[in-house]
Amino acid sequence: MTEVSFTQMKDGTQADYVFLEQLEDDHIKGLPGRIMKALAGLSDGLAGYKIDRLHHSLQTATRAEDEGASIDWIVAALVHDIGDELAPLSHAEFAAALLKPFVSDEIVWVVEKHGLFQAYYYAHHVGGDRHARDQYKDHPFYDQCVHFCEAWDQASFDPTYPTRSLDHFEPMVREVFSRRAH
Repeated sequence: MTEVSFTQMKDGTQADYVFLEQLEDDHIKGLPGRIMKALAGLSDGLAGYKIDRLHHSLQTATRAEDEGASIDWIVAALVHDIGDELAPLSHAEFAAALLKPFVSDEIVWVVEKHGLFQAYYYAHHVGGDRHARDQYKDHPFYDQCVHFCEAWDQASFDPTYPTRSLDHFEPMVREVFSRRAH
């Protein structure tokens, strides 16, 4: 079989859906490669900073690794802004959705909320509320999100920081995104 028999899903057969399930499994196995390609594409993204978005992502992951963070946190730090190209107004949620099947709820929450928490550093300069993150003050992952932003994310715009390459992080990306989804 090279394609399904139906033109409407309701008309599909068991053979059609078994065939599609195998193709989907194969497609999912290619996810780490597509993530690496998307990360590399961040080098052509949003301008104006001293470093490009790829370098920022690499530097954020390098800081996480330098601190001794787990592989899950390092990969989360690496992909936290992967949505900048396709979902610039919801990039954090985009990255969290990408990570959700593969990492802990804590990491997903931190990545999902990091955009709001990052506003602490700049919102007051552009008419926003830098304390908007305080709505989550009692959340069990609040302190970890503050740390993610303070120690890794907001600090990672330094062109002189010794930053590891995308090749360095590739095995970690492949390990995390090749796991059986939970």
